[in-house]
Amino acid sequence: MDPQKQKEQFNYAYVCALAAHAGLNRVDTAVDDDSIDVSFKSKGYHGQPVRSPQIEFQLKCTSQDLVVGDVIKYPLSRKNYDDLRGADFASPRYLAVLLVPTEVDAWVEYSEHNLALFNNCYWLSLRDAAPTENEAQITVAIPLVQRLTSMTLREMMSRASQGEWL
Repeated sequence: MDPQKQKEQFNYAYVCALAAHAGLNRVDTAVDDDSIDVSFKSKGYHGQPVRSPQIEFQLKCTSQDLVVGDVIKYPLSRKNYDDLRGADFASPRYLAVLLVPTEVDAWVEYSEHNLALFNNCYWLSLRDAAPTENEAQITVAIPLVQRLTSMTLREMMSRASQGEWL
């Protein structure tokens, strides 16, 4: 498999494992023409402004060392940037960037009692991002404190039920 496709598949599996742990339903899109790779829905939230909320993600995976201080400086395509920014969507949209080791053999560790996936995934909302004059790409800064976890996904969903972004 092409190394970039392998990263895409690993990222998808990583984020879907977190969502399954959070109790969210995965919604797959057959064609990614709107910079959304995967969405998650949740039932319930009766009495909230949005009863069955949904959150959407553009997934990116890299083995490059993009950490500068306390942020990841990720080069995002102009198309993805424009597709993810703004607040005029039915569902909150997020960028999720998974950092993996350079060596594919180091992505997964097995033992008798567990399976570990390496390294960590981080999220960013571009809801309030300004327009850009850049033609090809724009570098976004993702704070390392914004690690994507099952708890974070639950919080994103809770906020989506209020019609808000995290």
